[in-house]
Amino acid sequence: MNAILIKDTTDFFKAKFGNVPDKIVLSPGRINIIGEHIDYNDGYVLPAAIDKIVCFAFEKNNSNTAKIHAIDLNESLIIDVTKEETISDIVWTNYLRGVLFQLKLKGYKIGGFNCVFSSNIPIGSGLSSSAALECGFLFGINEMFNLDIKPIDMALMGQNAEHWVGINCGIMDQFSSIMGLENKVIKIDCRTLDYTYHDADFANYSLILFDSNLQHSLFTSEYNNRRIECEEGLSIINDNYPEINSFRDCNEELLIGLKSKMTDNVFRRSLYAVKEIKRVIQACTALDKGDIETLGKLMFETHQGLSKDYEVSCAELDYLVDLAKAEEDVIGSRLMGGGFGGCTINLVKKGSESKIKEKFTTLYAEHFKIDLITYDVKVSNGTSLYKN
Repeated sequence: MNAILIKDTTDFFKAKFGNVPDKIVLSPGRINIIGEHIDYNDGYVLPAAIDKIVCFAFEKNNSNTAKIHAIDLNESLIIDVTKEETISDIVWTNYLRGVLFQLKLKGYKIGGFNCVFSSNIPIGSGLSSSAALECGFLFGINEMFNLDIKPIDMALMGQNAEHWVGINCGIMDQFSSIMGLENKVIKIDCRTLDYTYHDADFANYSLILFDSNLQHSLFTSEYNNRRIECEEGLSIINDNYPEINSFRDCNEELLIGLKSKMTDNVFRRSLYAVKEIKRVIQACTALDKGDIETLGKLMFETHQGLSKDYEVSCAELDYLVDLAKAEEDVIGSRLMGGGFGGCTINLVKKGSESKIKEKFTTLYAEHFKIDLITYDVKVSNGTSLYKN
C-alpha cells in the first residue's frame, strides 16, 4: 500500500512541477498501546509508529514562496515564507502554517519550496494524522535547508505547532511519529522526555484497529476541558501536599482523602490519571516478560477508566469493547486517541482475525447502522527520508 502511495505522490509532483522531487519523506501515524490522556499530565505513555503514513515530495524553488498541494483534498496553499503566519479558515493549512511559525520563532531561515503530500492515515480515527503532517513537513524542510534540528526538538516544535493551531496536545503524538522504530514501542516519560524502547512482541496476538467510523474532532470534543479539569485537580493536591507536583507522585489513597475538596468531575479525572500512569509501568513489565494476557487486562481497565471516569468514550466505542470482552480470542481492547469516536485497539489471537473482523462488522452494522472499518497495523519506523 505504501509503495503505491509513494509512487502516486512522486508522479503527481512531476506532473505539477515538471521535476523529480529532491526529497521524499514518509511520516507515520501512531498507535498507543496504553497511557491515554496522560501525556499532558506528566505521565508515561507507550506509543509506536505504524505503517500508515503521510508521503511528502519536496524541492527547493529558489524563491521566497512555498507552493504546497494537498493531493487528497485537491487544494493548494501558496505562502510567502518570509512573512508572519496567521490562522486560516482552511483548517488543514494551519498545521503547516504552525510549523512555519515555529521555524521563524526559533530563528531558522528558509527559502521557498514546492511540496505535495498524500496520506493513507484515516483522519479522525485517533491515529494522529495531524502529528504526522506536522512532523513530516518539518522533517522535509529540515532536510532541504540543512537546518540540523535534532529529532526531539522537531517533536517539540510539532507539538508547539499544534498548540498554535489551538489544540493543547501533549508530546506523545509528535514524539512517536519522529522517534518510532520498527517492531518497538516507546515508553516516554512525558515530564523529562526520557524514553526507552521495548520489543513490540505480542506473541500469538495481532494488533487490529476497529474504526467506529465516527469522525471525532478535538475542536468540538472535550479534550481541552479535560486538561483544565486535571490541572484543577493537581492544583488542589498541591495546595494540600506542596511536595506533590505531579499525578505520578500521587496515589489513590491520598486522592480519595481530598475528594471532598474537588468537584465530582475533577476527582474522577484525577483518579483516572493516577491509575493510568501506574498501568503504563505495569504494561511495560508485562511486555518485557512476554505476559501479553496481563497487557490485555490492563487495556480493558484503561477503557473502563476512559469511559466512566474520564468520560471520553461513546456508545459505539463502548459497544466494540464489550464485544471484545465477550470473545475468548480477544484478550485486550480499549478506545485509542482523544475519544468521542475513532478506533479501538485490540489484541486478537492469530488465526482468528478474519472471523473476529467479520463478526464485529456485522454486529456493529446491525446495532448502529454504521459501517465498521478495520485496519491491520504493524509497528514501523518513524519519520524518515525515502530512499529508492
